[in-house]
Amino acid sequence: MSAPATDSVTRKPRLTHAKAALTRRVRVRNEFGEVSDTSIPAERALTVYLDKRELVTLMTLGGDPELLVLGFLRNQRLIDSVDQIESITVDWSIGEGEVGEPGVAAVRTRADAGVRIERSAERVVTTGCGQGSVFGDLMAHIDEIELPAAQITQSQLYGIVNAIRLQESTYKSSGSVHGCALFRGEDMLLFVEDVGRHNAVDTIAGWMWMNDMDGSDKVFYTTGRLTSEMVIKAAQMGIPVVVSRSGITQMGLDVALRVGLCAIGRATNKRFLCFSAPERLIAQAQLAQA
Repeated sequence: MSAPATDSVTRKPRLTHAKAALTRRVRVRNEFGEVSDTSIPAERALTVYLDKRELVTLMTLGGDPELLVLGFLRNQRLIDSVDQIESITVDWSIGEGEVGEPGVAAVRTRADAGVRIERSAERVVTTGCGQGSVFGDLMAHIDEIELPAAQITQSQLYGIVNAIRLQESTYKSSGSVHGCALFRGEDMLLFVEDVGRHNAVDTIAGWMWMNDMDGSDKVFYTTGRLTSEMVIKAAQMGIPVVVSRSGITQMGLDVALRVGLCAIGRATNKRFLCFSAPERLIAQAQLAQA
């Protein structure tokens, strides 16, 4: 006789798996007048409905749209727990063949969830060109975050940078996308690409919440710059160390210092700059010369 299902399993939302093609082939002409085929990212619009109320339109590749929507709702503090969601259903056929017509993600909350749509209705903005949505009250809750006392070694940092270098990616075949990854030590747990880095981090957040995974021993990597919103999202996921091959903005640094998050930027090959919480980075300077 099998054991009864636990509440944590039965309360997980039902998800469709409406993965879309990440790239499409197009004809191009080069500087010599030669014609050939190449790949470009297959950007598409996805309009999210929360309990039949239009919420936001996300520009995305559509690799894992259900996880993207789930992570977006959590990171924007529109829901408090994955358990509040009954299902996320994505349908790309609605906009099929019609340029500019978005696919649809229908989010249904549980009857006992107590999700108040009105609390967010006037603050949700439509994303465009891969940019993230910023809500005015995110900073109001930043002081509630307590990050665990975790560290990363310089050797692990180099391992992360090398793993990203070796990772097969849409960027290598078509460019024009951002990549984010979740690591435990040097082990890559998940790699996500999308037209905007905010979508990629939201997808990782959705995957973590669906798998009951906390961020205490994790490192978040992004190819994009560390803005305030990116740092806030990492902190909300409970991740104490973030790494970027790009830099950090002033507001991003202010938030990192405020929550004690270790922000490492300009990480390429064996070079990097640690902008905050240096006590979380175990230095091994001899490795930089090896």
